[in-house]
Amino acid sequence: MQIYDSSKKTKLEFKPEGEIVRIYVCGPTVYDHSHLGHAKSAISFDLLRRVLVELGYKLKFVRNYTDIDDKILKKMSETNQSLEEITNFYIKSYEDDMKALNVLDPDIKPKATECVKDMINYISNLINKGFAYKLDDGIYFDTTKDKHYLSISGRENEENSVARIEANNYKNNQRDFVLWKFDENFYDAPFGKGRPGWHSECAAMIKKYLSNDSEFEVDIHAGGSDLLFPHHENEAAQCRCGEEKTLSKYWMHNGFIQINNEKMAKSLGNSFFVKDALKLYHGEVIRFYLLSTHYRANFNYSLQDLNASKKRLDKLYRLKKRVYGVKEGEVDIGFKDEILKALSDDLNTSKALAVVDEFIANANEVLDKEPKNKSIKSQIVANILFINKVIGIGIIDNFEYFQFGIDEQSKQKIDELISKRDEAKKVKDFQTADKIREELTKMQISIMDTANGTFWEKI
Repeated sequence: MQIYDSSKKTKLEFKPEGEIVRIYVCGPTVYDHSHLGHAKSAISFDLLRRVLVELGYKLKFVRNYTDIDDKILKKMSETNQSLEEITNFYIKSYEDDMKALNVLDPDIKPKATECVKDMINYISNLINKGFAYKLDDGIYFDTTKDKHYLSISGRENEENSVARIEANNYKNNQRDFVLWKFDENFYDAPFGKGRPGWHSECAAMIKKYLSNDSEFEVDIHAGGSDLLFPHHENEAAQCRCGEEKTLSKYWMHNGFIQINNEKMAKSLGNSFFVKDALKLYHGEVIRFYLLSTHYRANFNYSLQDLNASKKRLDKLYRLKKRVYGVKEGEVDIGFKDEILKALSDDLNTSKALAVVDEFIANANEVLDKEPKNKSIKSQIVANILFINKVIGIGIIDNFEYFQFGIDEQSKQKIDELISKRDEAKKVKDFQTADKIREELTKMQISIMDTANGTFWEKI
């Protein structure tokens, strides 16, 4: 397995430190619904997880929730809701979205508020070792004490190295960042009542859930490319100084999402929520679409491209229909190896999905020639199940997939018409049966009679 290390800016052979691969992915700040940037990150590293498991690695996968933050406090003042009401609501919203996108649940999904004692201990250690200092508004990390500061992001000039860091004219250095914000409404700490800074939250949670005797806290630290600086840089600095360890052996970052060639940002008013995309397309279509571009590349989202991606995924589900009800056989080893070879090259999804396209085309060609060959059909089923497991697509029932977009009231009417048609066929009233089929066709519904009953889909 080769992965691109964002810090070293090159592909490296993946060699974990121990028997269990420790992965930490920075999760969302839960003050609003998840957007396409969250989806891209979650899907990218869900794929990484699936591939590593298929290659035989054992994993411990952690993705956190930042559930205390200035943006959450602002939401509290705007809505008069408690912190718990806001964060629990948006955590559920996020998890519903991730489920729809076939993103596996992490092994551990800690909330920052569950780990405040660990953060206080982490900051106390930095203070005791002389790497932090106190100002009127909080505790700050002294970046001048870390000779390797900026080694992760490579931001060497002054302008780049203070971007996105909170300004404070009283700081020793404008690169210095806050570890703890004084606030009488929150937590008691030996250095003053307050709440943790964002960078301290993740550093402490990584230590709590993933640290071992290795020189590295984790094997892989991952997240969006916007987190490389300052967030990951600042986490790494705390770990070097406070723990005398390297935070991560490998750094992985997914690219930005653009909406119609503009960078996605709330300030531009184009931050597209996942929940809105899910109203238009099935979650698997969105997953397939986001995987169609390499995880490190910036991704331009457009409805035209999304629709084209759906048509590409449709082909997999139409193949599923052709082998419906067939038992799984043995996976084609050559096909499996091709997929894993592509994905082992820094998650080369373009190549892997091209292999899937070729498989679908070949499978249809063979089925056209030998439509009753059970051996061929059973291998096709096995190959599709392999795609399900490793890429996370093609999982749902093939008829359900083609029913997306039909409301429950319409579904009920369709089912009633199909039942009436079945009754008419039983008494050999084929005229009525044909009329019902015509009525369904006018509703843009296609039906298929099988040995297992009548199934329908949207045309």
